Order: sequence, then structure tokens, then C-alpha cells
Amino acid sequence: MKLQVWLAGQVRLRLGLAILTAACVVSFAAAAHDTHDRTRDKAAQTTAPAPENPPEALPFRIGGSFALIDQDGKARGASDPDGQYQLLFFGYASCEAICDVALPRMAETVDLLAAKGKTLRPVLITVDPENDTPAALRQALPKLHPRMVGLTGSPQALAQARQSFQVQAKEVARDFADKPIFAHGSFVYLLDPSGKVLTLLPPILGSERMAEAIAGYL
Repeated sequence: MKLQVWLAGQVRLRLGLAILTAACVVSFAAAAHDTHDRTRDKAAQTTAPAPENPPEALPFRIGGSFALIDQDGKARGASDPDGQYQLLFFGYASCEAICDVALPRMAETVDLLAAKGKTLRPVLITVDPENDTPAALRQALPKLHPRMVGLTGSPQALAQARQSFQVQAKEVARDFADKPIFAHGSFVYLLDPSGKVLTLLPPILGSERMAEAIAGYL
């Protein structure tokens, strides 16, 4: 309920804005940021100064631990095994609706940030475990991005992950091949290496705008 109330408030706020800026992106998506200083360049052993106007913490609790497996059958939780920031989306590989926008947008954003020396891992948690098997994910995901991780698991484990991130998923129809079509969450979650949610981003943002909004967290 807090998430819905917060989102409604953010929508009303954006109606009064004429120009979408990176600050507005953060305000719409989360108005959130971990205010602790982070090491920016481990190789040089230097620390960037804290931002002049650090964003506020998320006004609600979202995210949490989960126990799933990736496309290679390896156990995977919310934290990144290599200590990288993550872009997380709940969807499915064969989706031709919002996933067709969100997943390529995530891939483009990751590449834009990589060009600036900022590493980010794209992650998909499936809402269609029947068809998004590890083998199917292993075949489909490299077409989106070579570093994309796909996560699946038991219905119970996936339900727990969706609940933690306040994502609903429901089969609404079948396609011409009799495969399910799902209605599901549409936000992209930015996670720190430990799995903490830093902000939420709508995939309708262009990749350049999304990269600008994310860069301040890395």
C-alpha cells in the first residue's frame, strides 16, 4: 500500500514539471539513495566526494533475499557474487510486451555505463518458470546481452521473490503457440552489490536518461 501511495504522489508531482531531468527521474522512480560514501575507483584507491545534495532514503521497504538458480543451474541470491551493482527486472524471455522494451533498454543502459567505466549487471527474474527453464534462458538471454543473468526456481521461491519486491504476476491469455501471456511488474530495480534496492526506474525512460539517473549511485 505504501508503494502505491508513494507512486501516486510521484505521478502528481510530475504533472507540474515541464522538463524531465535526471533529478526528476530519481524523484519519480524512487527519490532514494544510500547516503553512505562508497569507494568509486578501487584500482586507484581513491574515494569520490559525497554528492552535494544526496537523495533521501526510500520511504518504504522493498526488496529482500531470495534463493533462485541462474541459467547455468548455479544458486543465486539477491547479492551479486562479483560485488557488482545490478539492474533487476521481473518478466519472461518470450514476452513481447513490456519485456520487449525493458530488457533491451536495460542492455543499452549497461553498455552506456560500461563505456564510462561503470560496471552493472542486468538480471531477469522469470515469472514464467514453466517455459523459462535454465536451458531456455541460456539460449535466449545472450541475444539480449552477453552478461545478462536469468533466474528461475520453484514456484514458492519465485513467489517469495515477487512478494519481496511487491511484484504481481498473472497469466492473462495464451498465444498462438498456446504459451502463457503474463501481466507482471514493469519497474526496473537498481540494486547495490549486497542486493539492497537503491531506486526504481520506469522502462519508458530512454537508455541515456536511465544511465544518467543510475550513474549517481555507482
